[in-house]
This record gives sequence, C-alpha cells and structure tokens, in this order.
Amino acid sequence: MEEKKMVLKNKNYILIVIGCIVVLLGFLLMSGGGSENPEVFNESELFSFRRITLAPFMVLLGYGVVLYGIMKKA
Repeated sequence: MEEKKMVLKNKNYILIVIGCIVVLLGFLLMSGGGSENPEVFNESELFSFRRITLAPFMVLLGYGVVLYGIMKKA
C-alpha cells in the first residue's frame, strides 16, 4: 500500500489553527453593543476601543498567522 504524504507539516497546521482561534476571538470582541430599546443609542459602548481598534487588529493578525502557517516551509 502506498503511504500518503502530508502537504503541510504538523507545525503548519498548528499555526493555522492558532490563527483561526485568533480570528474567532477578534469577531467575538467585535460583537455585542446592541440595545434592547431601539430608541436608545449607546455611542460609548458601540464605538469603544475594543470594537473599533482591538477587534479588527485581532482579526487581521489571525489572518496573517493563517497565511504564514500556509506559506511557511517546514
């Protein structure tokens, strides 16, 4: 029987999984901020540092780690 070779090494797959977790964390940080009453607009909660700066940075960082995990030669 022929032995199958993996295209990527285990280290690459670990980096890809870590990157996916970071992306999910970024999207979780971005969520929320809604109000039960549509007449109330909570600007400070919606436009907070976490949602405007930190969460998009985490998403981009996660995509970068995934891309690095795919492109890295092991």
